[in-house]
Amino acid sequence: MKATIYDVAKEAGVSIATVSLVINGKGKISEERREEIRRIMERMGYKPSMIASALTGKKTYALGLLVPDISNPFFAEIARAVEDEGQRHGYSVFICSTDNKDEKVEHYAALLQQKNVDGVIISTGMQQLSVLKPLLQGGVPVALLAREFPLVTIPSVVVDDYAGGAAAAEHLISLGHRRLAVLAEQDSISSSRERVRGFRQTAEAAGISLDPAYVLSCGRKDGKERAMELLSMPNRPSAIFCCNDLLAIEAFRAVKESGLRIPQDCSIVGFDDTVLASVTDPPLTTIAQPIEQLGQTAVQLLVRQIAKPGEEPEKIVLRPSISVRQSASALTDYIGKPEQAL
Repeated sequence: MKATIYDVAKEAGVSIATVSLVINGKGKISEERREEIRRIMERMGYKPSMIASALTGKKTYALGLLVPDISNPFFAEIARAVEDEGQRHGYSVFICSTDNKDEKVEHYAALLQQKNVDGVIISTGMQQLSVLKPLLQGGVPVALLAREFPLVTIPSVVVDDYAGGAAAAEHLISLGHRRLAVLAEQDSISSSRERVRGFRQTAEAAGISLDPAYVLSCGRKDGKERAMELLSMPNRPSAIFCCNDLLAIEAFRAVKESGLRIPQDCSIVGFDDTVLASVTDPPLTTIAQPIEQLGQTAVQLLVRQIAKPGEEPEKIVLRPSISVRQSASALTDYIGKPEQAL
């Protein structure tokens, strides 16, 4: 027999009204007591009726998460962090992959609204913000995760992508590299734009001009081909900065299929520091995002907005770091001398 709210109240030694306040995130109840009651609910398998809540206009204890591609390890790790933190607050999470396509964003936004979710976390790129109108005009709380849309004021948590791109450039320049190239994501993705901007401006500050021909936009499907283009140039780059770890994997494939070596002939730096970074051969030097903290913070921002709809939207910026491994090294020529600046 399924546990009821009466069973939970009896087990916790509180009134039914107190359990209801915990469920709805209301009342003057200590966080320690709330957590105790939530644990009892979980242990007894008690779940508030989402259908009944939706029909009465109350919370459904469901959140939506829009990501570009759940098969991307970065977004898989983000989704797990969001799911874990959501559960800690009593929420289930619907995860939707959009492929960064507006029509899919619009479809899932409308679907989640029909499901009466209590809020939506957006971690996907899009061309037109108008696709979010159903959510925003419908009063559905929204939070941004690793995305920025300057034209709208929405609670958000991001990593300082500019600083991450700058760190990648500083690392490669410190190793003696001057012929630098970039594999970027599509320009509509704000995080990728900022990473390229940070990389470019840091290179320029060091007296290195980043040729536009050496900055190529691509996706997972054409990443290897675009890397091949870079490697086939007369003055092929000695180092490639990739705006995510998946693109770095594609660059690895291109270098090895070209008969070249990593890092002796071409150094590679990625961005994200997903599980992929430690299993490549050689292990990937990459800019590390605090993935778990990103997911947790996004949920916390959204839950706060659900509880206090009129609260001023907050933007939280987290700092990246660099995980130095073996895919990037000091550049030497064939007799082992450092390359002269070009």
